[in-house]
Amino acid sequence: MDQGTDDDVMDTSPESYGDSDDVMDTSPVSYRNPNDVNLPVTHQYTDDIIYKTHETDQEADDVLAPPPETHQNPDNMMDSPPLTNSEKYKENLNEDNFDPFVTDLTAKTEFQMQPTSAPATSHDQDHGVKTHGSSNKAHGEYKDNVKPAEEGSNLKPDDHSDPDLTIAVFGSSDAVQFGCDNILLGEKQLCHKNAEFSMIVQERRISELCVSVINMIGSHETDFKPLDRVIGQVVNENEIHAFIFVVRLGQLTDADIEWLQRIFSDRVLSFVIIVFTYERVEECDTIIDDLKNNSVLEQLLEKCGGRYHTCSNIMNSQSEMRELMDRIKRLFTDNNQQCYTREMYTTLRDLQDSEYQSGNTACAETVSIGDTNAQTLGSLVQTDKAEKEKLGAEQIIDRLHLKGKLRTVDFLKPIVQSQSQESCAEEELASVFLQKLMMMDYRARYLKIIENKEHHSQQKNNDSSEDDGDAFDSIFRETAKPSDETYAVHMMDVQMAVFHCADSFLKQLMVTKLSQCQYALPLLVPNPSTQQIEFPLWTFRQINKSWKTTDDTGQICSKFLPVYKAETPMVAFFRFGQVSSSKSQLMNSLINEKHNTFFHRNCPGSSRTRVLMDGVVEIAWYCPSGGKTDRFTHCVAFCNLHGDAGAHDTQLDILTEMASVNVAILPQLNKKDKSMTKIQTFYKDSKPLICLLTDSDSFLTEMREGKYKIGLKGRNQSVVFEEIRRAINNGLLSTESCSFFKLEDVSKDNDIRVDEVEDDDCRKGKEAAQQMMSLLEDKDMTEIKESFLPCQGNLWHQWCQKNKELHRPTLGELHKGSNIEKNKSSKKSEMLKIREQQQTSDLSQFIKIFIQKLNSPVGNEVAYFLKWLGILLDNYTTESLSALLHEYDEKWSTVLNLKKKQDKSKQMSAQVELERVSAKLQAATFGLEHILREIGQIYESCSSVKKNKKDLKFNFSSLPSLAAEMMISGFPLELMDGDAAHVPLIWVTAVLDALIQKLGDKRVYVLSVLGIQSSGKSTMLNAMFGLQFAVSAGRCTRGAFMQLVRVSKEMKAQLKFDYILVVDTEGLRALELVGRSTRNHDNEMATFVVGLGNMTLINIFGENTAEMQDILQIVVQAFMRMKKIRLNPSCMFVHQNVSDVTAGEKNMEGRRRLQEKLDEMTKLAAKEEDCDKEFFSDIIAFDIQKDVKYFAQLWEGSPPMAPPNPDYSRNIQELKDTILSKAKKSNGITLSQFRMRINDLWNALLNENFVFSFKNTLEIAVYRQLETKYSDWTFSLRSAMMTIEDKFYNRIANGNIKVQEKDLLAEMRKTKEQVEKSMMSCFEEDKDKDILCQWRGRFEIRIKDLHDDLVKGTKRKLDEAIEQKKAREKLDQRRTEYESKLFSRSKELALSLRNTGTDEHMLKEEFDTMWSKWVTEMTEGLPPLTDINVWEDVTRILHENHEQSLVDECLKQKVYEVIDRRSDYCGYIILKKRLERSDEAASSAEATEISKKNKSGIFSQFGQKIMSGISFFRGTQKPPENMDLNAELYYSIRDLTHKIIQESKMIMKKSPVGTRGYNDSFVQEITDYVKKSVQRHQSVSQKYTLKKEFTVDLSLYVCEIARQTFTELHKEFRETNDLRLYLNKQKTEYWNIFKKYYKGATTTTILSEFICSKLEQSILQAVYNETAIGLAAQMRSDIQALRENRPKLEKHILRSLAENEDFEQYIEYIINPREHFQQFIKNEVDRYFTKQNKQIQNIFKGNLKQKGQIVSNAVKAATVEAKSQNGDGSMWFRCFTTTLRDELQLTGNSCVDLSEIEDMDFLENVLSKSLEKRMENLQNCSIKMENCRKGPDEILIEHFCQCCWVQCPFCKAICTNTVEGHPGDHCVPFHRNIGLNGWFYRGTTNLSIAICTTAVASDRSFYPNSSDDTVPWKEYRKGGCKYANWSITPDNSDLPYWKWFVCRFQKDLEMYYSKTFQGYGEIPDEWKKYTIKEVLESLDKYLGQ
Repeated sequence: MDQGTDDDVMDTSPESYGDSDDVMDTSPVSYRNPNDVNLPVTHQYTDDIIYKTHETDQEADDVLAPPPETHQNPDNMMDSPPLTNSEKYKENLNEDNFDPFVTDLTAKTEFQMQPTSAPATSHDQDHGVKTHGSSNKAHGEYKDNVKPAEEGSNLKPDDHSDPDLTIAVFGSSDAVQFGCDNILLGEKQLCHKNAEFSMIVQERRISELCVSVINMIGSHETDFKPLDRVIGQVVNENEIHAFIFVVRLGQLTDADIEWLQRIFSDRVLSFVIIVFTYERVEECDTIIDDLKNNSVLEQLLEKCGGRYHTCSNIMNSQSEMRELMDRIKRLFTDNNQQCYTREMYTTLRDLQDSEYQSGNTACAETVSIGDTNAQTLGSLVQTDKAEKEKLGAEQIIDRLHLKGKLRTVDFLKPIVQSQSQESCAEEELASVFLQKLMMMDYRARYLKIIENKEHHSQQKNNDSSEDDGDAFDSIFRETAKPSDETYAVHMMDVQMAVFHCADSFLKQLMVTKLSQCQYALPLLVPNPSTQQIEFPLWTFRQINKSWKTTDDTGQICSKFLPVYKAETPMVAFFRFGQVSSSKSQLMNSLINEKHNTFFHRNCPGSSRTRVLMDGVVEIAWYCPSGGKTDRFTHCVAFCNLHGDAGAHDTQLDILTEMASVNVAILPQLNKKDKSMTKIQTFYKDSKPLICLLTDSDSFLTEMREGKYKIGLKGRNQSVVFEEIRRAINNGLLSTESCSFFKLEDVSKDNDIRVDEVEDDDCRKGKEAAQQMMSLLEDKDMTEIKESFLPCQGNLWHQWCQKNKELHRPTLGELHKGSNIEKNKSSKKSEMLKIREQQQTSDLSQFIKIFIQKLNSPVGNEVAYFLKWLGILLDNYTTESLSALLHEYDEKWSTVLNLKKKQDKSKQMSAQVELERVSAKLQAATFGLEHILREIGQIYESCSSVKKNKKDLKFNFSSLPSLAAEMMISGFPLELMDGDAAHVPLIWVTAVLDALIQKLGDKRVYVLSVLGIQSSGKSTMLNAMFGLQFAVSAGRCTRGAFMQLVRVSKEMKAQLKFDYILVVDTEGLRALELVGRSTRNHDNEMATFVVGLGNMTLINIFGENTAEMQDILQIVVQAFMRMKKIRLNPSCMFVHQNVSDVTAGEKNMEGRRRLQEKLDEMTKLAAKEEDCDKEFFSDIIAFDIQKDVKYFAQLWEGSPPMAPPNPDYSRNIQELKDTILSKAKKSNGITLSQFRMRINDLWNALLNENFVFSFKNTLEIAVYRQLETKYSDWTFSLRSAMMTIEDKFYNRIANGNIKVQEKDLLAEMRKTKEQVEKSMMSCFEEDKDKDILCQWRGRFEIRIKDLHDDLVKGTKRKLDEAIEQKKAREKLDQRRTEYESKLFSRSKELALSLRNTGTDEHMLKEEFDTMWSKWVTEMTEGLPPLTDINVWEDVTRILHENHEQSLVDECLKQKVYEVIDRRSDYCGYIILKKRLERSDEAASSAEATEISKKNKSGIFSQFGQKIMSGISFFRGTQKPPENMDLNAELYYSIRDLTHKIIQESKMIMKKSPVGTRGYNDSFVQEITDYVKKSVQRHQSVSQKYTLKKEFTVDLSLYVCEIARQTFTELHKEFRETNDLRLYLNKQKTEYWNIFKKYYKGATTTTILSEFICSKLEQSILQAVYNETAIGLAAQMRSDIQALRENRPKLEKHILRSLAENEDFEQYIEYIINPREHFQQFIKNEVDRYFTKQNKQIQNIFKGNLKQKGQIVSNAVKAATVEAKSQNGDGSMWFRCFTTTLRDELQLTGNSCVDLSEIEDMDFLENVLSKSLEKRMENLQNCSIKMENCRKGPDEILIEHFCQCCWVQCPFCKAICTNTVEGHPGDHCVPFHRNIGLNGWFYRGTTNLSIAICTTAVASDRSFYPNSSDDTVPWKEYRKGGCKYANWSITPDNSDLPYWKWFVCRFQKDLEMYYSKTFQGYGEIPDEWKKYTIKEVLESLDKYLGQ
């Protein structure tokens, strides 16, 4: 493997690049047993020449799992400090098994091996690590060549004084001169022949050391295969202390080091010392200088730990050899006295053999690497490098615990540990790296591996001596490395390992995130398994770049392109050989010197080893910002080939062919060097070439045109970088050579594998997407959605609008007086028609293909298809949007210029054009979400009409399942349509149902985000969870989207849900929505999102919360209004782009003010919405201390080249941790619950219209005040008009029959001016005038319209009244004429038809026809009197005065129907908390005092304070317990309710509906009275506030009574005044007349029948009235309870109650005695009717007979009178009516002409017979007392109940005064105990047993009206007006009746009032002695018999 990678550091600038401590990251991973003790490389020795020291970073443990047989016992490892030579020798002498003369020390041994010889012998000894340096005896033949025991001589057995050293000597034969003077090698030179390979082993004494020298000089120069066996034998038989590699200075190459590594593994480098030789002594000094100046050589030495030695080539200097031996000894010590053993060698061979065999057996699958097709390997030697690279890759993947294909979903799960740490365990590297990358944290590459404790402990000095020691030795001697240290995994290996193991979607996401982090991206990647070059084009598809350039005209133009389509110049960087300068760091300085775009060895996370980066080509783009500081004026691509370019010909050829400029980094090369051939080719090529020379210090030089060289050595780096930049720019400007690079063109090379081509699913998905895109060709972008997606266009928007109108009828519609239900029905029909249009619309081919592809899931084809479609659509719309944006910019510039010129005419036309382009921009957005929206609309339309779409080849019901699959795959689903601002509820519900079917009803935690547009919401979510919500400025989120994030298995142990459901929303206050009801839209969106989420992130750009504060106020108020939906949302504030790290502390004051503002507005909203909440956190959970986060700015610098700020990523992680910690406390919700929440919340939002149109809560409060004033203004106008109307009605009644509109305007002028003045004062002088001004125009128009409508309406009504008056006068004048005409016409018609033989049916038809004609003629010109709909007027007027939604809800609930008889009013009241707290404090103190007194048995009259309590609940239902504190509330509210109801009834009675007809102003008067009465009550109430629902419900209740009353009165008015009705009533009579004439009856007979029919009704009504009066009198006589006055009646009532013992009846009597009295009388009357039915029948018949006789007498008298005066029938009729005027109700004139009757006797006879017959019929009919004008019960009730009904405020006793409204005080002879009324002792639950007359004589006190002020009983009149009007005499008078009642019903009373008769209220034993008999007797005694 090539070790000289680009991650080297320039050593020419000490301050930045010259640090030799930089970590080399080019060595391959060592392949070894992890339990073998690692042999670290030491520091350079103190006498070394190189002036920089180096220390490697290695880890204590390796991850590679060892073969079982190579595991060793850790006890064999040496942990003790190293011993000195003498100490070690003495220690060995003491060991029993130590024999210093074991080894044969004769002379030297030479091995002769044939190529075909057998392999090395197997090894039987233990595989332990030996810590002593004794050499094993060599196998083979010994030769007697013994030298004296001198320096360099062969050793004798007794010469052994130190532990033996075994060294292996390799190197170049040219670097050594053999001879007898050669102390190290002697005279024997290795012989290399064709047929054999020789090796010399000598044992020599050198520097008093016994050294075994294995001479293998020149072995690395041979290709003989036997070498492998020879070396194996050497290693098996020797434990080698050091490997000496001998070369001449300048001859050491990277290949030499690689050869050692290949043969002996990477572990050998810990034992290698390089020996440089020289021929002449004078050359020795130059070697040092050469080493200092040769950075390449320095890097090579650093691979061997910087260890080298210099000596002559003859090796005859004793000092040089002694120094060499000292180095070897120190090396042995630094290696913890460990040698290179056969175990280290055989472990390597076993692994290689294993890999070799697996490669030959089959396509053994490598689980973690993309290409699993392993190539069959040849011999181990021939394929060594490829095998090592493959093995190294697999080991890295294994160490990182990467198994199987990694998927995107695996890394988008919330994990347990926080990823904010900078280090982690090795096995966590991949996971943590990827999690950080998903969060756009570029520090993902800088992770460190956590070091274990052993590693740190081994860093300590091994010298445990307590002596001071020598400073020089302590400081400068080499420190031993820890034995278990290993090389750390290189972070680029981590990145590439994850990349290789990832599936294509994760790869794409990774590369996208790398691009966002401004990192270089892998362009060409060698497959570690096959070494085939791969081009991951797919991974670039979602990357876009934006930049600004300057065109030829000097104008700055912007560009935004996908990188795969961008055509830019490309600069290729590569190197040949080993160079000292870091190529990657140099490129960073050109692109962005503040950011490591390309990873280099100085970066944190770099290490000595790097396996997967050689041959990788990375690419990065420089994007200019259009400023003067740009390094390049155009976008430029930079490519970086890692490793030696000479070893990667394919990559180099591709790069140099496509590059615009080639940049080569070169060391000092020989002319014949292989690399120079390539350089020569580039030099001759026409493309610019820049050579960067690492060993030269030359300035920028142009060698020839387009060919530059720049020296790097020892130069100022800023100058160097500027020269490189200038050279590149010059190269790019050379037009004849500058070519443009396009990413997609790379795929044209045949030598590489393109991922998109090789993956069948990807290819098919692309083809399908391209097939869809082909349909869009040549289409206008702004018309595509209309053409291809018809269901979601105008039809869908119209449906949404209709749906909102359905839920939110406008005031305009209500004012029209139209039927609301009819309107709803009409809208539903229209909505269904729209659905039908959607369903019948053609299914475009575009959608057909899309649905077809979704329905054919094969592998990953669907996922690729959706990805491709999104990519291609984005690309398609980007091009169109760019053109439109350019056009928009031009139009806008034109408008601005015209504004400056003040050219109005042209400006208007230009503005129109600008708006047109703006509309095009909005229509041009087209993405995957629009296609899915169309699918949703197809489903909704088919679902609504219950029919499949004709072009749909499968049932529409399967569509939600497809969307559910997409959600599971990680695609977001549109929750709210951003264009229509509507939730497609049917579709979303169906998709969630399908999701539940596929996943089960999983629990989810809903996390939503809310914020102003472009505040970074989507970016934050993407970073937090690795999602891909649209974030670019051109593709901002519209509407709301939801996406599932699966919770990992580890997290499920802590969390109680399975998924996090993330909801992303569009930005609020969007500029493009200005003028489209933005405020309503934003407020709806905010309420919806906050309501959905378990947690909502309130995203704020900067520190100003004003905008979001306003929106949150609306959200809070909306939640208060949506009472049906139980929500428990929470929120966190996230301030983005806050650079100050102390912002949290500095903004404490701001946060406090935010809290106060939110709380203040919450209280204001609670007051407006009748809610008892006080704090913002009561509605939305929020902790101001913990739930406010401050984020750093997103970019670390200025875009487009700025990387994301790592502090931003850290903030993201902290926020994520906080969210998850809060989520642990939540159970989340199930998917089905989430579905219902969406449904409920959206329906609630649809029904809510009022609150969303405001900016904040203060606006709402101000608007409501304005509405109140508006109500006053309108009532003033209406009242004035009613007064004017009355005036004109009087004028009309008095004969003025002309009214002009100007008269009405004149009368209204004064009132109108007053209203206008009041309006002006309101809008101009009110403290909130700045807020009010926005509504001024609207309200002025509304007042003007109302005024005009009132004038016109009154004018119309007066005109109708005039016409009606004329008609009535005409009717009165012509009544006889009309009826005479009708009579005569009926007669004529009958006579004309008499002989025609027509049957009765035909007669009826003929009569009906003629009747209609006659009536029409007679009423022509009369205005019709239509029926009225009072309820429509009621709803309209209430909508005007109250919130529409509130009125509608009250109407729907119908609670108002029982408001007069509720058992409690808790739902209508809010206790005032301030007073409630003070009550509690007072009560607590008093309760303590009472408790003390009870214990002592003392009852103090001064300590007893009684509080008025709860009382008067209808029925036995007990009151709620939370009413204990305010016991009189119910009584107070109930009294108010009844009072308002009674007063409203009086208003109704006084209204002139019966005489003038109905007018909606009567309803306005009643509702206004209710509202004003409640407000007055509120103003004096100290303890509670009444909710708005109370006013509305009470208004509805009263208006329901008014509806019935006004309907009846108007009916009477119509019957009286409508001529048509009158005439139609006569139709039956005239039909009878007509029939009789037709049958031949005489006129006298017919007229007689006519008169009798009139008489019958009058007689019957008179009899009923007379009977009722008579019965009432009879009942008073017969019924004992009714014989006397009311007090006696009350006695009977009390007796009845006692006898029945019905507690409910008692409560009714106590609460509402008047109603109870009335009911008692009705019951008595009913019982009387039941018992005396026969008697009543007789009375009725007697009265009827008497009345018949009177009428008969009148007939006779009239006949006598008429005959005496020779009069006709008319005179007879006048005499008849005069006689009966006191008996019957008859009109003075006959309705027919009787003048033709002359025979009076005949008339009398006919009348008498007819009357007699009718009277007989009446005698036999049943009695219906309801026909009485007043029934007997009504007469009796009126008699007994016309008196005073005021009750005692203490005991509810009834005033006995018989005059209602009497002067003077109220009084009663006997009071009751006040506990009956619910009075109790404050601070206790004890009901009082005090009696009023006794209490007023005491010194005690009471609390009137639940106030906190006490009033002494003696001064009870000071309690208020209701107390002051009572006269309570202090005496001991009482009635035993009520004492008995308390004892009898004690439990009932206690249950009813939720209190007890205990303590102060304990019932005396005396009371319990009363019997019912005694009680009844007491009634007679005290109330009379």
